[in-house]
Amino acid sequence: MTTRKRLDMTVYAPTLAEHDGRTLAVVRGMERALPGLRLEWEVSKGGRPIELPQREAWLAEAATRGKFPLLCNGDESYPVTISGMRRSASASPGGQQQLQVHAKLPLDAAIITAAAELLEGMAEGARAFWGHATPDSAALDIAYQTAPTLEGPPSPRRGLPALKLFEHIRSPEIPYYLGWLNYWSDAAAEAIGFPDPARDTDLLSRARRTATGGWIVPLTEAPLELDNPAHLDALLRAYERFPKIGGRSTP
Repeated sequence: MTTRKRLDMTVYAPTLAEHDGRTLAVVRGMERALPGLRLEWEVSKGGRPIELPQREAWLAEAATRGKFPLLCNGDESYPVTISGMRRSASASPGGQQQLQVHAKLPLDAAIITAAAELLEGMAEGARAFWGHATPDSAALDIAYQTAPTLEGPPSPRRGLPALKLFEHIRSPEIPYYLGWLNYWSDAAAEAIGFPDPARDTDLLSRARRTATGGWIVPLTEAPLELDNPAHLDALLRAYERFPKIGGRSTP
C-alpha cells in the first residue's frame, strides 16, 4: 500500500437485513461511476488481495450474517477498498442500528472527476440517510469536532464547532458532520432545511439532485483543503447555515 493522499467516503444507512442486496448494489454503483474499477478481491489476514470468482454469492452469504466484508480492487499500487460495519443501537442516533459503509480511494485526477458519481453510487446503493467524501487530511480536522473525546472536552481545530456524539443525535436523518462532497437523502435534506433558494444560492450552484431525490452538495469545487482560507470559510459558513448538523440545534 502507498502513502499517497486518500479520499475517504462514508455513508450511513439502515442496518442490513436477511437477503439484503444493498451490498452488491453499493459495489456495482461504484464500479459504474469509475470506468475500469473492479472490486472483485477480498483481503487476506496478511493484507494481500485474493480474487473472488463468485463475488455476488460471497457478498449475499455475508449479508445474511449482517456483514459487509472488505473488498478491494486487487491493485496494491493503486488501492481502492470498501467495507461496512454494523453500528449498534446504543452508538447510533435515535437508538436505531445502522450500517456504516466506508471506502478509501487514491486522491488523484481520475477519482476527483468521478467523486460525486462514486459517492452517489455508494449512497444510493446503500439507501443511505446521508454520507460524505472528504480528503483524509481534512477528515482528520473534522474528527476533532466530535464531543466528548476520550481525553475530555472536545477540542475542535480551526474554529470549527463541537459536535455531539452520534448516539446523542435524535434522528438518523440528521448528518453527524459535513465533508467536501455531501450526500443528503431527501429525508436528510428536509431534516436540516435544505434547500432554501434565498439562503443556499452558492451551494445550489454546485449541487445536483440524485435519481432517488437526494442531493450531492459540494462545499468547494476542488477537494476540501483546510489550509486554504477560502475552503475553511466555506466549511464554517455551512456549519453556520445548518445548525442541526451534528445535533447542535434540535428545534
